[in-house]
Order: sequence, then structure tokens, then C-alpha cells
Amino acid sequence: MGRRDRAQEPQSWEPRKPREAAPPPNTWPTPPQGPPPTDYHQAEPSPQPKKRRRVFLWVFLAVQILFLIWVITGIASNDDNPESCEGLTGDSLKLCEDAGDLGTTIGVGFIVGFWVAADFILSLTYVIYRLATRQPRTEGVQLRR
Repeated sequence: MGRRDRAQEPQSWEPRKPREAAPPPNTWPTPPQGPPPTDYHQAEPSPQPKKRRRVFLWVFLAVQILFLIWVITGIASNDDNPESCEGLTGDSLKLCEDAGDLGTTIGVGFIVGFWVAADFILSLTYVIYRLATRQPRTEGVQLRR
């Protein structure tokens, strides 16, 4: 069973039979009126691209607002006349009030330090997430200069 056994029969070089003539336009059927019939099984519409959700942006803004509120309440918690300074006069009163101001400053400084650390951790997490979910480069693609 070689190649010649499977070969097609040669076609004749005779002229082809003439085709039937097309019917004149006045005998064509009228097209259906109205919307075309819908067949849902034939062609499915292409899915809409997903809208990107900006979850990180909203989490980041919520953290910023929380830290801002924390700093404002820390500053506002400074008492001008604390109970511990009652009965003091002169230099002793001034020293007691300055100590209270210094404590408020140190406390707000710690809050700002936590704020910076939280922003650094959030930004590092975001960069790692973006690197992990980016589309891989295709091999052989040259960058335009």
C-alpha cells in the first residue's frame, strides 16, 4: 500500500458544466422585518474587562486618616493646667507645665514614628504585590528607544 495506492483519481480536463443563472431581483424573497432572532448558544459576547478595584488606595487613605486623628487627639490631650501642678507657683509651676508639654511632644513624636513605619510597610507590601501580579514579559520583544 504505497503512495500511489492512496492517490486521487486524476480529474478530467473537460469543460465544467455551466451554473444556473441567478434569479432576477424581483423574485428574491423579502428580508424579515424586526430584530434578528437571538440564538444564545451560537455566539457568546466577549466578557467585559473587569474594572480595577483600588482596594489598596482606600486602605492607605483609611490608615492615613486614623493616624491623623491619633495625632490630633494626642496634641489636644495636653492640659494647660494639669492636676499634678496644683498648688505650685513660680518656677515650679513653669517647670511642671513644661514637663507636660515635653511629654506631649514625645508622645506625638512616637505616633509620627509609628505612622512613618506603617507607611513604609504598606508601600513595601504594595510594591511586592505589584511585582507578583505583573504580566510576564514575552521573550524576544525589543524595547523601543
